[in-house]
Amino acid sequence: MAKKGNRVQVILECTEHKESGMPGTSRYVTTKNRKNTPDRMEIKKFNPVLRRCTVHKEIK
Repeated sequence: MAKKGNRVQVILECTEHKESGMPGTSRYVTTKNRKNTPDRMEIKKFNPVLRRCTVHKEIK
């Protein structure tokens, strides 16, 4: 049986790329601790299509 812990996988998606209307998406997969960060994550990551660091938000 799988161990049930506080760590879960989350998907981060670029907010600027979504608004720009350009084809494709910039997504990252990472893990977070549900107990320490119950709200949605927001991290600056590199977007290869836009060629700069942008804000990536957690999606469901």
